[in-house]
Amino acid sequence: MQESPVPTPAPPTTTSPSVPPDANKAVPPPAADPNQKRNKRQSLSVPKGAQEQVAHSVEHPVGGAAPAPVRPPTSGPPPPASGFQGLSQVGNPPTALRELPALRDAPPNKREELFKLKLQLCGVIFSFDDPTSDKRGKDMKRQTLLELVDYVNTPAGQKIFTESVMADLMAMVSANVCRALPPATDDFDPEEDEPVLEPAWPHLQVAYEFFLRFIVSSEVNAKAAKKYVDQRFCLQLVELFDSEDPRERDYLKTILHRIYGKFMSHRSFIRRAISNVFYRFVYETERHNGIGELLEILGSIINGFAIPLKKEHLQFLVRALIPLHKPKCVGLYHQQLSYCIIQYVEKDADTATPILNGFFKCWPWSCSGKQVLFLNELEEILELLGADQLNQISKTLFTNLARCLDSDHFQVVERALFLWNNEHLVNSGCLSRLNAQTVLPIIYGPLYKNSSGHWNATVEGLAQNVLKMYMEYDLVLYDQCTTAYFKEEEDAKKKIQAIADRWHDIEELAAANKRQRMIAAA
Repeated sequence: MQESPVPTPAPPTTTSPSVPPDANKAVPPPAADPNQKRNKRQSLSVPKGAQEQVAHSVEHPVGGAAPAPVRPPTSGPPPPASGFQGLSQVGNPPTALRELPALRDAPPNKREELFKLKLQLCGVIFSFDDPTSDKRGKDMKRQTLLELVDYVNTPAGQKIFTESVMADLMAMVSANVCRALPPATDDFDPEEDEPVLEPAWPHLQVAYEFFLRFIVSSEVNAKAAKKYVDQRFCLQLVELFDSEDPRERDYLKTILHRIYGKFMSHRSFIRRAISNVFYRFVYETERHNGIGELLEILGSIINGFAIPLKKEHLQFLVRALIPLHKPKCVGLYHQQLSYCIIQYVEKDADTATPILNGFFKCWPWSCSGKQVLFLNELEEILELLGADQLNQISKTLFTNLARCLDSDHFQVVERALFLWNNEHLVNSGCLSRLNAQTVLPIIYGPLYKNSSGHWNATVEGLAQNVLKMYMEYDLVLYDQCTTAYFKEEEDAKKKIQAIADRWHDIEELAAANKRQRMIAAA
């Protein structure tokens, strides 16, 4: 069976740039953060042919019309045509970086050519080391990007997404987006420290927004676009998920998900690329900024898996998803991970057995806060557990549950006892009357201890309620468990006393030997 169509979320609205109705009106670019920790931009080259075509557009305006200014002229002499000190590029700068005519004002037969010129202009990469340098060039590029976004939102603009513009379009997007991320600092703690925001976000945001409009457009032929949105580009997008800027990761999440839905031939490759990120994170670095966003994408992907699940999908669960419970920072992405796990159990209840086996291997016995998170996830899995799966996992399940009930941390005990407040589990699930013969003998000891003098009144009351429930279920079983518990306690006391007596005998024997040596020496 083929995979079901992947549900696609709406494009993000909170981070989308505000595109003015008149692209030629001046919109001041957002000020870059002067307190940025480090520059995250890398020098990239101007797309091939940009110098000649941009210069040609200045000498021969499209349609003979006068160039429409992007922003009102400023007082004072105009800046020189060249000499952009902050312009990062390989080779000579363009002879002139001036405004091009507006796309709306150009004749229809000249718009595609002008569109390509604007794409090439937007491929010029500026350095944001100094926020005050090259303000005119940076503002011109941002206004051009905003104009492109505004234009492709129109019916006429949608028609321009033909194969003839895809090469220039992808060259512009790659020049702006695909870059090397700076290495993370050793002292960075994602749970405590504020993320370092991307200084070039005024340009990067609009470039992402423009590319998103291209990907979601119904006018884009997937077969033609596949040559440009290839596996190499998809891999670069996956690598960018390690960006510290949450705004960038939000765009990447939406764009990669849309690519997954549009290009079916890339689906397997994207899943492998994501799994490789997980492998490196779990077994090597335990540091990555975008695990949560990648898991959000996978949640929708798993939801579209066909039944029965393919072997590769089951391998992905066992090899990539379950081990994500191991890292110390699991709390940062546990909600998204839990959703993916539950999706698998809903698709195929038999997956609950390997999930719970791997789950308990990763159980954080030394961290009470994470144990509470794991108990939350465990409850959701148990709600979907069938009788066949319970028979395979019952001993491991209830043994670990008894360890949680015997925990020294009251919040862990309390959360474990809350499982008996779940009506589904108590009425027809693993904690019901039908399973009392299996459950009660294993958990009776910790329950009795907590019900008879625990310092926390809530824990004591919950434990008493659970014992009362099982006593009403089966009084004979309850009495048997009580007798067995006190016998075990008595045997344990006798064993402890026997050990103490043995040590006492050893100490007396050692003292006697010492006295004999002293007498012999005298």
